Parts: sequence; structure tokens; C-alpha cells
Amino acid sequence: MLTVHHLNNSRSQRVLWLLEELGVPYEIKRYERDPKTMLAPPELRAVHPLGKSPVITDDGLTIAESGAIIEYLVDRYGAGRFAPQPGTPERLRYTYWLHYAEGSAMPPLLLKLIARRIGNARMPFFAKPIARKIATNLQANFVDPQLRLHLGYIDKELGATGWFAGNDFTAADVQMSFPLEAATARGATAQLPAIGAFLQRIHARPAYQRALERGGKYEILGGD
Repeated sequence: MLTVHHLNNSRSQRVLWLLEELGVPYEIKRYERDPKTMLAPPELRAVHPLGKSPVITDDGLTIAESGAIIEYLVDRYGAGRFAPQPGTPERLRYTYWLHYAEGSAMPPLLLKLIARRIGNARMPFFAKPIARKIATNLQANFVDPQLRLHLGYIDKELGATGWFAGNDFTAADVQMSFPLEAATARGATAQLPAIGAFLQRIHARPAYQRALERGGKYEILGGD
């Protein structure tokens, strides 16, 4: 049976969601973050050398990376669902958003998380003002403008149809859920109505709710 190696509060939650949408039977093997470092436990390295989540094992295969997992699941189990037909403009958009989620949307969010941790890190008292100034400048001059740029672009794109790859729900919407949930948790989408409406729609989906029940407590932290 397909197994999801599921790290709490991570990108693997959207893999559970897609599996619920597909109706594919699966097992969950749970891993917990280190409460101090918030990193994945070393046990995950026994599954994949990088020791990160999400990872799935299926029919002798081990597959990592959210986008690769989503493409594999849709190709193998989708039976034509959750992806537009090849050769269509919608399929091009679908592929674009599958890659955009991690390649473009997540880096500013991760940088914001890092800057916040630098500003709050324990260090000698004489170094704190310098570290906080660096972190503050990084956020104000680069991270926050980049977030506004990307989120404004996403909100405008969603405003057309409400979905990322045309008029219908697809796995691209699953892939894009994590960066938008992470951005919303940081208060970055308050004035972006299309993103808010998108999140309300996906959170109301029965498959999303079932995935939450199976996955357990889900609090967006922004990194694996």
C-alpha cells in the first residue's frame, strides 16, 4: 500500500489532501519535528537521504518533493482527473503553477522565517542589536516587497476564475495551497480577496477536511 511519510506541520499535508481527492488508499507513517529546532527527525533519512518531508513510498518507489509527488499521483491514479488535457493552455498554466509554488512563492516566505529567527535568536548581548538590524533591514528592503509583489500577482491571477489552471479545480490548486496558507498565517494576505476566497473554497472541500482528520494538528510553519 502507498505510504505517506508525514511530518507534522509540513508540506506533506497537501499530499494527504490530494490522496483524499483521488480516493487512493494509503497509510501514514508519522514523524514529529524537534521542538527546539523545528527540524525533521533523523529517522526520515532512512526513507530518503535528505531526511525531509513529504516523501511517499509506493510499489517499491520512493518519491520526494511535493511537485514530483503530485505529478506522480495524478499520472498514476488520476484517470484523467485533476490535470488539464495535454497540449492545452490550461495544461501549460497547470505546469507553471506546480513549479511556481516552490520555485518562486516559497523562497520569500522562508526568508521571512529566517529573518524572524535571526532577530529572536539567543546570542551575546552586544551582538543582538546588530543581528536585529540586519534582520529588520532584510525584511523591510527585500523580503516584504517580494512578498507583496508575488501575492499581488497571485491574487490577480486567481481573480479570473478562482482556480490556478482554468475554470476547474486541479492538483495545481493543491500544490499552491501551502504557500498561500503560510502567507496568510503571517498576515500577508489580509487585503487580497481572491486569495482569501480561494482558501475558503479549498478548506470547505470534504477531501481537505478528511485529510486534516487523518493528518492531525496542522499549523503552518513554512519549512520542512
